[in-house]
Amino acid sequence: MDGFQKVCRVSDLVNNSGKRFIIDDVDIAVFKYDGTVYALSNVCPHQHSPLIYDGFLEDGCIVCPAHGWMFNLLTGKTPAGQKGLNSFEVKIENEMVFVKVYQKVMNW
Repeated sequence: MDGFQKVCRVSDLVNNSGKRFIIDDVDIAVFKYDGTVYALSNVCPHQHSPLIYDGFLEDGCIVCPAHGWMFNLLTGKTPAGQKGLNSFEVKIENEMVFVKVYQKVMNW
């Protein structure tokens, strides 16, 4: 799988919860929500804190535990449709989770 990195087993993820991984120096949050696996940047654009993985899931979104900012699990966008977190493509193969991680320069 070109560009995909093995992250964990599906069974390593708790449903409706997140887990933090660092792949090629990219801090990502992987979530299993209603049985589907998603991957987003783990760094909140508000305070640049790497704690998105520890937020709570609500209505297909992750809510940052620090200040309540909300991001769509699929797109990473805010509810208003603005850019929020980078989202990464996920593939499941033989019960293993693979994420296509890429470096991105932040312009904060």
